[in-house]
Amino acid sequence: MWKNHGERTVYSNPWLRVNLADVELPDGRHLDHYLIRQRPVALATAVNEAGEALLLWRHRFITDSWGWEIAAGVVEDGESLEDAAAREMLEETGWRPAGPLRHLLTVEPSNGLSDARHHVYWSEGAEQMGPPEDDFESSRRAWVPLADVPDLLAKGQIRAANTAAALMMLHAMVAGGD
Repeated sequence: MWKNHGERTVYSNPWLRVNLADVELPDGRHLDHYLIRQRPVALATAVNEAGEALLLWRHRFITDSWGWEIAAGVVEDGESLEDAAAREMLEETGWRPAGPLRHLLTVEPSNGLSDARHHVYWSEGAEQMGPPEDDFESSRRAWVPLADVPDLLAKGQIRAANTAAALMMLHAMVAGGD
């Protein structure tokens, strides 16, 4: 088992800290290991009666890629995971969950480098409240059939690991995994 003997922060901002850790390997050797400490992220989508999930079509400049994603953002201080997920869904899509949000899964998207945890929620249905407050987050919002998820993954149209895991679970749960 790897042992962390301590860390020091080498860079910090409101979204993350880059730390350098003194790590002991199972054979007793030590190495310096950089890691990123991040605030939790909450995601939310809704699934309608037609078996479609509410998604964002967006560009990620870091990887220069386009893909379908679930609305997501950092959990603010003092905010519950569920409240953050509902807030992000409303801000980024203009839709509010119609019923209670249900926890779907929690993933650690890059646990060899970061302590980030992404908490995914979903609801059955949503109510459109108006245009999204954070319209800049995506070029469009759409209800995407869960039955299309395996094909969208194969075509590279779903690239975010948190969205891929969540949509495959919803596909299996709601669409019967066809």
